[in-house]
This record gives sequence, C-alpha cells and structure tokens, in this order.
Amino acid sequence: MGEVDLASFRALLSPDGERVLEEVAARGGADERTMLGTLTALRRRYDAGLVSAALTQVRLRDRAQAKFGADAAGMYFTPAGVEQATRAVVAERHARRYADAGVLRVLDLCCGIGGDLVAFARAGLRVHGVDRDPLTLEVARANAAALGVAEMVTLGGGDVAEVPLGGWPAAFVDPGRRDGSGGRRVFDPRGYSPPFSFVGTLAAAVPLTGAKVAPGIPHELVPPGVEAEWVSVAGEVKEAALWYGALATVPRRATLLPSGATLVGRGSGPPPVGSAGPWLYEPDGAVIRAGLVAEVVAALPGGRLLDPTIAYVAAERSVPTPFARGYRVAEALPFSLKRLRDLLRARDIGEVTVKKRGSAVDPDVLRRELRLSGHSHAVVVLTRVAGAPTALVCDPPAN
Repeated sequence: MGEVDLASFRALLSPDGERVLEEVAARGGADERTMLGTLTALRRRYDAGLVSAALTQVRLRDRAQAKFGADAAGMYFTPAGVEQATRAVVAERHARRYADAGVLRVLDLCCGIGGDLVAFARAGLRVHGVDRDPLTLEVARANAAALGVAEMVTLGGGDVAEVPLGGWPAAFVDPGRRDGSGGRRVFDPRGYSPPFSFVGTLAAAVPLTGAKVAPGIPHELVPPGVEAEWVSVAGEVKEAALWYGALATVPRRATLLPSGATLVGRGSGPPPVGSAGPWLYEPDGAVIRAGLVAEVVAALPGGRLLDPTIAYVAAERSVPTPFARGYRVAEALPFSLKRLRDLLRARDIGEVTVKKRGSAVDPDVLRRELRLSGHSHAVVVLTRVAGAPTALVCDPPAN
C-alpha cells in the first residue's frame, strides 16, 4: 500500500480529489479485479499521482471499517493512523466518561487522526487536539469536517510536553507506542512518546486526566488512587486506560464491548485450586489482564482454578456470565495423543477447536496427528491440572 504525504493528501481534499475518490469507490474501490481498469480509466483524465493517492485512501478506508464502521467510508487515514487510532466503540466510552463527569472542554494530546477527538466532540465536548506530525493534524482536521463536528474542534501542532496546561479542566493523552524506525511496538512504558512519566505530570496539572496505555502495562506502574481499565472488543483485548482524579471510581475495571458489561474489583487474593469439573470457564482477556479472575471464580458454583498459574476455571454448574465463556466438559484425561485420538474417534468427532494455556503442544500439529474423520465437533482444551498436562474434551458452546 502506498504511503501518504502532506502534498498528496491536500490534493485529495480539492474538488478533483473528491471526484477521484468518488469514482474509485464507484468502480470497485480496492478490488484487485477492477483496480487496473480503474487506474487506466482515471489516469486519462486526472493526474496519475492523484489517482494513486485516491486508490491508497480507498484501501485505507476499507481497512478502517473494522474500527470505524460506516464512518470509515467518508474519513481520511494514513497507514499508521489506521493501525494506531482508537476504535470508535472504545473512543465513545472514553468520551462518555468525561461527559458523565460534567466536562465541557478537553485537551486531546497525541490526538492522531482524530478517533478520540471526534468522539469527544460528538459527546458535546469542545476539544483541542495536539499532535506533532503535520500530516496527522491535517487528517484529523479533515475527519472532524467530514463527520460534522468541526465547530467543536481546534487543532495545534507541536510537542505535547510543551503545551501549556493551565486552565484545562480535563485532558486525555494517547502516547505513541511504536519506535521511530520500523514502527515496531514499544512495550516498555518508559519508551512511550512522550514517556509514561509525562502522564503523571499531566495528571498533576489537569484535574481530570485519562491516558491510553498498552494492555500489557504492569500493575505495579499504576499509581495509588488511579483507576486502571482494560477493554476488550468482541473478546479481543484492545487497550488499557488509566483514569485520574474524579474520573477514577474503582481500582480496577474490565470492560467488555460492545455489550458494555463491566467487572470491577481490587484484585482479590489467590482463588481456590482444584480438579476439573463438569463445566470449564474461559475468562475474557480483559478480565485476565485486569487481575479479576478471582472475582469470576467467586461468582461460579464451586469455582476454582485448574492450576494456580492458569486462568481456566472449573465449576459445578452452568451460570450465565458475560465475563467468561463456559464449556460443558464431556471428558477429562491426562494428555496422551493416542488416548485423546481414541476418545475422539469413539465420540465420532471429525473437527476440533483446540484451545490451550500452559501447554507446549502446537494446535495445528495436534489436529493433523489426530487424523479424525467423524461427523461431530468438539472443543479440546490443553492445559495443566495441578501441574499435570491434561486434555479436556468439551461440547462446543451454544453461542
């Protein structure tokens, strides 16, 4: 996919650029089957660079649908912007937290292409976005206009660490978490841009501060009195956020989107450990990251971990919970390829979904070695029970 530069992006905002974008989309967009014909036809009437920029933009819009839904068709992106922007459903939750606290103005630092910026404006907040990259600011400005919130938004360039903070009632910061060379992820918070220490500086100056951080942030880095929230979308952990001042309401929170289900707690002591039971529960990733598995264990009848180091929970009965997916356990056996194969064949299993935690077995290799040909489907969970390698054969979940 082509790169996006400031000159070519500004050209896309011209009347010719808008027409080319519309025509590229009408001719099949980024569909490989129509791309050559689209390029040939449009280059007869428009500058070749403008046509290439439009095709790149339409491709980026296609990729962005997973984060922005229908809005993506009218938004503007850079490759890095698509990758790093807060998805709309998460940004809406950020904005709602500020709106519920009575915030009217918010400073959005490292605003990127405007994912959170637009959500703040849509929630009725006046927002000032700051980013050091001129192209990114242009894209954010274009997105605010495209989505009808330009009157709620102002933008400025520069180093966010040098922005005057006096007078702002609320702020949000999304530090860069990729290196400057190859775009590789940075896992050490000290390597964020600006570094994690800046979040504390910001929170000391602005009463209501929020910060987006990586889901793997160590719990010990969360200051006392600060709420840490881990968020998953459709079962996949997407981010963590820290909330300061009156925005903090609990020590830890796991939020599941799009349902909005939320589990809170302080991180209870070690839960009980025991044998496999008739039901197995797999906690949502946000629950695990938040250290709230013990809260799930406590809510299940006879709940206990299968192993003190693994987040699989056994229970005696099925209890609906949004925070973990339940499986009825048909068989539990010490792991052995031959015994597992014989059991699955006896149950007429031809297809297996393999899940694992605490096992070195490669699921793809296991599926090949099982050589199944039955007509039913099962979930095979490879884990440890009291330290012993174990296979749990489960019925597929009903939903």
